[in-house]
Amino acid sequence: MIAIYIVVGLLVLVAILALVAPKSYNVFRSIDISKPKKEVFNYVLLVKNQEIWSPWAKKDPNMARKYIGIDGTVGFVSYWNGNKEVGEGEQEITNILESERIEGELRFFKPFRSTSNCYFKVYDTGENKTKITWGFSGKNVFPMSIMMLFMNMDKVVGKDFDEGLQALKKELERN
Repeated sequence: MIAIYIVVGLLVLVAILALVAPKSYNVFRSIDISKPKKEVFNYVLLVKNQEIWSPWAKKDPNMARKYIGIDGTVGFVSYWNGNKEVGEGEQEITNILESERIEGELRFFKPFRSTSNCYFKVYDTGENKTKITWGFSGKNVFPMSIMMLFMNMDKVVGKDFDEGLQALKKELERN
């Protein structure tokens, strides 16, 4: 009888945690770059350029990569398979709003399966000055949603976005 109470108690606890757990996430960072908006947009439009400035490329410079389609166009897919820090997955360009926004879908296979939306937005902030925002968002599904009660996605990924944007700025401004 006590075992039944314990099982029921655990089920109630899991149900309560599932109800209060965050259902979505949206992590983004921005940086100002001393380059014209069109130049910044055209650079980040090419997914292969991420190999130069992405923090994950630095975490595993030997990761396996495959590409499907034409870089910089809707439908282009960049696949990677790397060490434990970068895992395995793919990124697909899903929408391009010329000189404004690039949208994509991130599909992670390892270390766990998940799908997120990713994006770059560029803003003209003056002569040869551009603000770029890099972000990703998605839904927390059960049981991962419960894990999000104990893990802050912004803290986990935000520092990588900051590092990546600093490297992007350095790369673009040195030319």
